[in-house]
Amino acid sequence: MRYRARRAEFEYDAVRKDARTAYLLWGLTGIIGGHRFYLGDTGRSIAMLFTLGGLGLWTLADLFLIGRRVRAVNGARRAAIMGRHGILEGRVH
Repeated sequence: MRYRARRAEFEYDAVRKDARTAYLLWGLTGIIGGHRFYLGDTGRSIAMLFTLGGLGLWTLADLFLIGRRVRAVNGARRAAIMGRHGILEGRVH
């Protein structure tokens, strides 16, 4: 059972997103939605790309929302991986 939990954690570590990377991408490519592509928000990324970040407004708003979005993406990915391995809230089945 511990092997299954370790394997799930290893799989999660491989797909986990980093807030520092997202902020760096925001700084370099924020106006065209590079940070959104990184986080898997393809639809919003394309919208930012064609509107130049909502004329800069979405880009500015994302400065304050990136941390929360990274946590949400990581939480969803972790839950999916743990569920696939049969692990619920720290309990091994």
